[in-house]
Amino acid sequence: MAEFALPANSKITGKGINYPAPAGATRTRTFKIYRWSPDDGQNPRYDSYTIDLDKCGPMVLDALIKIKSELDPTLTFRRSCREGICGSCAMNIDGTNTLACTMAIEDVKGDVQITPLPHMHVVKDLVPDMTHFYAQYASIKPWLQTVTPEPALKERSQSPEDREKLDGLYECILCACCSTSCPSYWWNSDRFLGPAILLQAYRWLADSRDEYTGERLDALEDPFRLYRCHTIMNCANVCPKGLNPAKAIAEIKKMMVTRAV
Repeated sequence: MAEFALPANSKITGKGINYPAPAGATRTRTFKIYRWSPDDGQNPRYDSYTIDLDKCGPMVLDALIKIKSELDPTLTFRRSCREGICGSCAMNIDGTNTLACTMAIEDVKGDVQITPLPHMHVVKDLVPDMTHFYAQYASIKPWLQTVTPEPALKERSQSPEDREKLDGLYECILCACCSTSCPSYWWNSDRFLGPAILLQAYRWLADSRDEYTGERLDALEDPFRLYRCHTIMNCANVCPKGLNPAKAIAEIKKMMVTRAV
């Protein structure tokens, strides 16, 4: 592979690299993107890329792909489905945690500033380290747990009414937008499970087929794992799927009280 070279008209400043608009472009937008690599020994910076919107798709992810393909192949970010399903392209855009694939460029006024999800270790550029987040997810045992034998030749049945109780829970894509918008998670992520994981925990507590309710509640009975939530609603405000983790957390707390009575 040929060594990457900056465009001839780019400018290197003390604050980053500026990639100017293409010649002849009439409808442009500048993207200010957080850059940091563990390999070059440099401090973090913001590089600016001005692109021709007439030759780019409508979403922020389209712009990132265009930048990586045509301007700067060193730019690093995660992406997969481009349909708001996988959660891979979660990042902070214009001050809000969201998915780059569902955020329209036209919905951002002025320059588009993009950073990694806040308060997580950065692997490189826009890629956060999700290791701890996924370990917390595994800790709640996110699968159906039962005592009774599995029915022969059929699935475990569930009434339409019981199935409806899972709406607003199963749709979570584990993008971590909610957890990384939560101050309690910023300060106590080593012990507080955070909105995303607690919503996932309630998904199994609310499932009529699961028979380990007591054990699941025991695992959450801790001053930090559950009770660091102060219901400031950042999680619900930023969820790209329109879910309400704060409500799920409140339902878990109600189950705790009911069990204690």
